[in-house]
Amino acid sequence: MSAPLHIRSAGMVTAVGLDCASAAAAMRARLDGFCETRFVGPAGSWLVGAPVPLPRNWIGEKRLAHLAAGAIVDCLNQAPELQGDVDLILCLAEAKRPGRPIRDDAGFVRLVLDCAGLPLATRCHVIAHGRPSGIAALEQARRMLDARGAKDVLILGVDSYLTTLAIAHYLAENRLLTPENANGFIPGEAAGAVLCSTRGDLRLTGLGLTREEAFIYNALDDVGLDRPLRGDGMSAAYQAAFAQAGRQHSDIGIKIGDLIGENYWFRQTALSMLRTQRARSEVQPIWSVAASLGNIGAAAVPVMLGWAAEAKRKGYGGTGPMLIEASADDGACGAAVMEGA
Repeated sequence: MSAPLHIRSAGMVTAVGLDCASAAAAMRARLDGFCETRFVGPAGSWLVGAPVPLPRNWIGEKRLAHLAAGAIVDCLNQAPELQGDVDLILCLAEAKRPGRPIRDDAGFVRLVLDCAGLPLATRCHVIAHGRPSGIAALEQARRMLDARGAKDVLILGVDSYLTTLAIAHYLAENRLLTPENANGFIPGEAAGAVLCSTRGDLRLTGLGLTREEAFIYNALDDVGLDRPLRGDGMSAAYQAAFAQAGRQHSDIGIKIGDLIGENYWFRQTALSMLRTQRARSEVQPIWSVAASLGNIGAAAVPVMLGWAAEAKRKGYGGTGPMLIEASADDGACGAAVMEGA
């Protein structure tokens, strides 16, 4: 890796905190933001979700824009000398995801910039791969820092599964956590932002991006094969990240994952661990943002990076490298090794 990429500051707007410090503290304490929503679940019961408590009942793209703007302001307040002079990488939901809350990416970018008080001329790149978008954004930010020197790059992720169409779709697919279905996820919403620079408390040392052929919907693809899950995709992402970082799996101290609640994702992580760890190590804690925030989609990786940076800064993130992992319903897998600077 030619350019050193560091996490300089972070911002969050979540169901357990409206800034990075409070949200990270709540997730560390294993608090959650789960409550009954206005969506009706099976048998007429109220569906449990993880909405962000906002001062006004904004809906749709305007709501997400305010979530995003809050995360940006929280992040940039920790680096006031920049005065908004950054490039932006925006992480969004998959373009074809049912119930995607954003219809016009370009229009949403303008709305976010206006709400955050950033210049409308700010250069913005959109990455729409769902939960692993932030891993791809790290690679893009590294290339931008390498090409432009000390120009800072802001990675922003914002997403919500708390939309009428999304709830209806995932209820029909039997994928939401309900009293009748223990193997499901809790829909959530959040925004996370991290400022990438050539200096900071947390440094990216390795990164891997791959694709899993036995993804969760693989029986419904064009081939129609129900492939057995072997963890090939995430294992390859682990191996690529470890190779770049010059590390082994046994060197990792803490893992932070997007594990949204369905057993498929836990099996994928367990299989990847078995296939890549070759030396004995101490027990590696796994922190899951979904345990506090539910499924927050494209906001997952920026939130995980912010939590990792806060943990290193506050001294509870251990001394070893941290592994960030995320994967999507379409099989996209990503992993990143982060170390204290």
